[in-house]
Amino acid sequence: MPTSLDFYFDFSSPYGYIASTQIDALAARHGREVTWRPFMLGAAFKTTGQSPLTQQPMRGPYHLRDFARSARLLKVPFTMPDPFPFPGLAASRAFYWLADREPAQAKALARAAYHAAFGEGRDIRGTDAVAAIGQRLGIDSTALREAIEQPAIKERLKSETDAAIARGVFGSPFIFVDGEPFWGHDRFPQIEHWLTTGGF
Repeated sequence: MPTSLDFYFDFSSPYGYIASTQIDALAARHGREVTWRPFMLGAAFKTTGQSPLTQQPMRGPYHLRDFARSARLLKVPFTMPDPFPFPGLAASRAFYWLADREPAQAKALARAAYHAAFGEGRDIRGTDAVAAIGQRLGIDSTALREAIEQPAIKERLKSETDAAIARGVFGSPFIFVDGEPFWGHDRFPQIEHWLTTGGF
């Protein structure tokens, strides 16, 4: 039976946002599903010694152009949020609170949070912002606020992040297909070819 694709992302990743608008359709074309796995990219940066793209000399201005250009190419709405980069802790914790019980709802929340951040340029850092996004999807906002602060949910995100780094995830988006790692939304043509041919 075909395995699902593992889609690792950070809510503060513009390229992760762009990938999130394409990944499920790509997988569906080949009879596959996608397991969404938010993690904290900042923890990976501590391991690799990297920094956010926009904070890197010379590369920063280029990527600001490329974020918008990549979105235009795919006709994806795009507005850089301010501040950027931002911590995606609240959204990630909310996702994992929902994931085991209502995986479809967790994915819907992730899409909505990503769209709010990069489709509309809104600030999604806080618990209240994420709860408001969830409420519009019919999720109990009071329960969501409480869940984001639960020690068990905080530990779940930490363990998911540790597992991602142990697996070799160092950027966002990062996708595993049949155990093969692909970094970046610009690797989607390679993923498509892999799924079509069964590997290459």
